[in-house]
Amino acid sequence: MPDKDCLPTALYRAEQVRKMDRLAIEKYGLPGEVLMERAGQAAFDLLRERWPAARRILVLTGTGNNGGDGFVLARLALQAGLEPRALQLGDRERIRGDARTNAMRFAALSGDWQPCPDKLPEDGDVIVDAVLGTGLERHVEGRWARILGQVNRARTPVLSLDIPSGLHSDTGIILGTGVCADATISFIALKQGMFTADGPDCCGEIHFRSLEVPARVYASQILSARRLDWAHQRDLLRPRKRSAHKGNFGHLLVIGGERGYAGAARLCAEAALRTGTGLVSLATREEHSSALLAGRPEIMVHGVHAAADLDPLLEQASVIALGPGLGRQSWGRAMWERTLDMEIPLVMDADALNLLAQTPRVRQDWVLTPHPGEAARLLGRKVRDIHADRFAAAREIQQRYGGVVVLKGAGSLVVGQAHQPPAICTDGNPGMASGGMGDALTGVIAAWMAQGWQLREAAQLGVCLHGAAGDKAARAGERGMLASDLMSHLRRLANPDNE
Repeated sequence: MPDKDCLPTALYRAEQVRKMDRLAIEKYGLPGEVLMERAGQAAFDLLRERWPAARRILVLTGTGNNGGDGFVLARLALQAGLEPRALQLGDRERIRGDARTNAMRFAALSGDWQPCPDKLPEDGDVIVDAVLGTGLERHVEGRWARILGQVNRARTPVLSLDIPSGLHSDTGIILGTGVCADATISFIALKQGMFTADGPDCCGEIHFRSLEVPARVYASQILSARRLDWAHQRDLLRPRKRSAHKGNFGHLLVIGGERGYAGAARLCAEAALRTGTGLVSLATREEHSSALLAGRPEIMVHGVHAAADLDPLLEQASVIALGPGLGRQSWGRAMWERTLDMEIPLVMDADALNLLAQTPRVRQDWVLTPHPGEAARLLGRKVRDIHADRFAAAREIQQRYGGVVVLKGAGSLVVGQAHQPPAICTDGNPGMASGGMGDALTGVIAAWMAQGWQLREAAQLGVCLHGAAGDKAARAGERGMLASDLMSHLRRLANPDNE
C-alpha cells in the first residue's frame, strides 16, 4: 500500500458516498459528467504512473457509472497513443446518462468497443476493472462470475476503479466472485469494506482521489468508520518525565498458562513489558515458574494452585490480562471466576472469552479481543456469519457484553460505545497468522491500559502498535514469523523518538 498518510482516515458506507455524489451535483454545481471525467483521468494517470510500459489496455466495462469511468480512461488511453479495448459486459443499450455519453465519445474516436468474449484476450498489458461499482447487493453469478474469475487467473496486472467488482462496499465480503486487483483507485470517499474481511485481498494497493468535491459535501455525512494506523497513533505518545518511576506505569497481572500452555502467558507478559508497563506479575501453574523465570527474569512469576492464591496478587494489580493459555478445565475456570469478582480493568482473550460465552456477563471496564471463532461462540453463531458482516458482529458483541471489543483479523475492528464509530486498523500482515500473536496483542493492549490510557484508546494504540511491529518483523519474510519476533520492534516503535 502507498504511504498511508496520503489516505483519509474517514470511511463511509456506499449509500453515504452516493449521497455525497448527488449533493456535489445538485447543490454545488459539479456536473456528473465533470466528476466522471475527473475519475477517468485520475485512473488513467495512476495506470501510467504504475505501469509506464503498458500499451495494450483491456478495459472491462459494465453498464453503470463504473463503466463510464472506464470509458473515460479508454478514451484518454486512445488519445495518448495507446491501444485500449473496451470489452462490454452486459447489454450496451442499457448504458445511460454520463456513462453513455463517454461510451459514445470513445466510439466516435473509432475506439475498439466490443462485447466481452467468453475467453478474455491474453495479450493485454493491464486489465482495468470497470464492471461493477459500489451499488452491488447480490451475488455475482453466471457469465459475469466466469469473466471475473478469468481476470483473477490471468497473469496480467489489474486496476480496479472505485472498488473491485464483486466486493461489497459496506461489509468487505466477496459476493460470489470478486476481482483481486493489484491496485484500486477509490473516488470521493473511501468505503469501509475496502479495509476489512476480503477487502484487503481484493483491493491491493489503495489510492484515493476526492475529485475536488467541496469540503462541505463531507460535512453532510457522519463517517461510518475510521481508519487507524500506527503512523497516526504514535503521535499521541509523549516522552516520559525524567522523574518517572515504575509505579507510574502500572502493575499488570497476567493470569494464564495451564499445563502445556505456559508460552502463551509468557508472550503476553513480555509484550506488556516491551510496551512499557512498569511491573508485570504472572499467575500460572506452579510447575512453570522456574522455566519462565529463567527465560524472562523481569516477569514476577507466581505459582498459583487455587483461586484463593490469587488474592494477594489481585490486591496489587492495576490491570489484569486474563486468558492466554488459561484453559477451560477446573483450574482455568476457578481463576476466571475469582478474577471476574474483582473490580479491576480487564483484557480478556482466548479461553477467558470461551468461558464468557458459556457464562455471559456484562462489564464496562474490560476489553474483549476475540478472533472470529471466539466471536462466533460469544454470539452463538457460525464463523461464516461473523465474516459476513464483521462490523455488525463486533457491534453486537459490544452491546451484549459491554466494554470495548477488538475483533481480530484482516482489518481488526475496535468497537466502543454506540455513538463512537468503529475503527479499522490497517497495519499488520498475513505473517501474523501464527500461534501466540493474539497473546502478544493482549499484553500490548493491557500495557497501554496500565499506563493510564482509557479502554478504547488503549485498544486502538494496541492493535496499531502490534500490527506495525508485525510489519517490521515481516521484512525478514512473512512465512515463519513468530510472535516473539515482535518483541524488539514493540519496544522500538513504542519510543517513536528513537525510530
